[in-house]
Amino acid sequence: MARWAFVNRETEDVLDGVGARLRTLRRHRGITLADLATTTGISESTLSRLESGQRRATLELLLPLSRVYDVPLDDLVGAPRTGDPRIHLKPIHKYGMTFVPLSRRPGGVQSFKMLIPAVSEPLEPALKTHDGFEWLYVLNGRLRLVLDDLDLTLPPGEAAEFDTGKPHWLGSADGGAVELLILFDPQGVRTHVQADKITPG
Repeated sequence: MARWAFVNRETEDVLDGVGARLRTLRRHRGITLADLATTTGISESTLSRLESGQRRATLELLLPLSRVYDVPLDDLVGAPRTGDPRIHLKPIHKYGMTFVPLSRRPGGVQSFKMLIPAVSEPLEPALKTHDGFEWLYVLNGRLRLVLDDLDLTLPPGEAAEFDTGKPHWLGSADGGAVELLILFDPQGVRTHVQADKITPG
C-alpha cells in the first residue's frame, strides 16, 4: 500500500508540473493563448486552466500541443522542472563511434556531437549512402572525409557539407581521436558550405 501511495504521489507531482512548462514554452515561442486555441482546436479557457494547473493534463490535450510546439510528448510531461537548465543527453553508440544528440525536436535538422575513437591502425573506408544532407565542423583531431572520389583531411576549425546520397565515410586521418559537430537534415536542405568549398583553417 505504501509503495502504491509513493508511485501515485510521484505521478501527481509530474502532472502538477505540466502547466508551468506549457506556459513557459508558449511564452518562449511568443504564442498567444488565442493563437494556440486556433491552431490546436482547444478552447482558450481550457488552455488557460491547463497552464494555471486548474485543469489536469490529458493525452487528448497534450498530443495537439506536442505537435504545435514540435516537442516530444515525454518532454512535455517528464522534462526537468521550469528553471532547470540541465539537458540530459543520452549517447548513442553506433559504427564504433559515439553520437551525443544535442537537439531533441522530432523531425527537421538534427544536431549531434560525434566522437571517433583513436585506433592503432588506419581503418579501411567503408563508404555508405542514405537520404539527407550533412554539415560537419571539426572540433579536435584530424578528420578524414572520403566523399565519392574525394579523399579529404580536415583539421580543427574546418567544415564541410555534402549530400549523404553520395558514397561517404568519416574516420580518423592519423589514428587519433576526433571530435566534431554534425547537423543532419533528412530532408536534404543545404545548411552552410559544400564539401568542395572547405572553409580555411
